[in-house]
Amino acid sequence: MDKTIPLGQQTQYISQYDAGLLFPILRSESRTQLGITDSLPFYGCDIWTGYELSWLNDKGMPQVAVAEFSVPCDSPAIIESKSFKLYLNSLNQTRFADLEAVKACLEKDLSMAAGASVDVSLYWIDKSPLLIDTIFDGESIDGLDIEVDTYHPQPNFLSCGSGEVHEVLYSHLLKSNCPVTGQPDWAGLIIEYRGEKIDREGLLRYVVSFREHQDFHEHCVERIFMDISARCKPKLLRVYARYTRRGGLDINPFRSSDAAAKPGVGRLLRQ
Repeated sequence: MDKTIPLGQQTQYISQYDAGLLFPILRSESRTQLGITDSLPFYGCDIWTGYELSWLNDKGMPQVAVAEFSVPCDSPAIIESKSFKLYLNSLNQTRFADLEAVKACLEKDLSMAAGASVDVSLYWIDKSPLLIDTIFDGESIDGLDIEVDTYHPQPNFLSCGSGEVHEVLYSHLLKSNCPVTGQPDWAGLIIEYRGEKIDREGLLRYVVSFREHQDFHEHCVERIFMDISARCKPKLLRVYARYTRRGGLDINPFRSSDAAAKPGVGRLLRQ
């Protein structure tokens, strides 16, 4: 890991605008480990929610909003999360004419860091749909009575039976760890697929097996997508993880075999 990465290091919190705080991390290294070296075998995006966004208006009055950022999965880089937080914090004492000026600034800087167009939606606190709790629409696999003793990813837990189905399964038991600090990352995971019926006990063991795995959110979801694709060969597959927030940001990667698919699902209770 690059020693200049701000994550895990003591840093100053700057309250005046500084786009140079953003730290991109290339996706290619982790994708090479998954055998992805050419065109992507999926579509999707990484949805970030910013709950601690503030700036000053032209009269110096603080303004507060909630933001949603959508980073396309074909961008060359992800944005390291601590650098993202430091960057947003740098807006705190910066004056903007209006909401559109803030949006334009964010889209310009984040797109430059990611290497692709990043979409930004801003909502005033009393009008934000992002502050309404929702639940996954599907069947939970968390109540299955299984024994588990493996806490590093095991794709061989995945298997299929006979008979084609189209179903949506979810689990709130996904946990991985930050590859830099070792801090736990908690998530709800939803899997929609069409194809041979996936063995649910094996799927749950597989989800739990990430419990001691160290990787970034986006890479974990791509690993899950690739493992299910390789082991079960579904005709359609969508994998979406909604991670709990840390430092006012949550990260929610979505990967799909269908280019037209959209993530859906709003903020979960734990977020």
